[in-house]
Amino acid sequence: MEMLERFRVLQFAPLEKGMNVLEVGCGAHALTTVPLAYLVGESGRVVAVEVSRWRFFDEITTATGLKHRIIPLKVDARELPFPFKAFDLAVLVHGIRSLKSEETMVKVISEMLRVSEKVFIAESLPIANNERQRAHLELYNLREEIFEALFGEKDDLHYPTLEKLTELIEKAGGEVIESGTLEPDLPHYLAYIPREYVEKIKDEKKRAELLRRWDKAYEKWKRGAEHPPVGWLIVEG
Repeated sequence: MEMLERFRVLQFAPLEKGMNVLEVGCGAHALTTVPLAYLVGESGRVVAVEVSRWRFFDEITTATGLKHRIIPLKVDARELPFPFKAFDLAVLVHGIRSLKSEETMVKVISEMLRVSEKVFIAESLPIANNERQRAHLELYNLREEIFEALFGEKDDLHYPTLEKLTELIEKAGGEVIESGTLEPDLPHYLAYIPREYVEKIKDEKKRAELLRRWDKAYEKWKRGAEHPPVGWLIVEG
């Protein structure tokens, strides 16, 4: 389902056969990498950047038969090792919320603009158009607080609005030339975080509050959750 959603999102990206594409934040499951490698064709290439999450990447890209179109690169996207515009397009799909701070978001977008002719960014939006989308958001929105209470730092930040994404892009020196939204119309259960995580929070008051909110959100989520709308933007430097 997740990879199908990536295919649907990428239909809005300015992709063509034979392109040299940079993907920032490919992740362990190559969810966007595989669709990109398919869409650029046999003469195209995808340079997939990730700092640490590579566990299933090789296995998945090999199984798809597209591994030869993909160049994995372990590097921090805040300091990309390319001295010039080496790519036709740089892509960041469902990854901006994992960058943990606005400063890092702006730096990464700035680097993408520096090394590519255009940038395509897509992210889930904090919008619910039905009860199933609302169920996803209510459980997902607990993740930031749970991780902060457990580990002392934010992770899986709340979904940004299109206006917020535009603001970050402009701070990075980019200009949005086209944007829009997509209704994936797909189930989406990745908001789930085990209740056992919440039970490990040491702060008794915070633990009790989050357990109460988790139980309430989970009751809605388990009846069915749906992918919220996705915002996408095409950017030039």
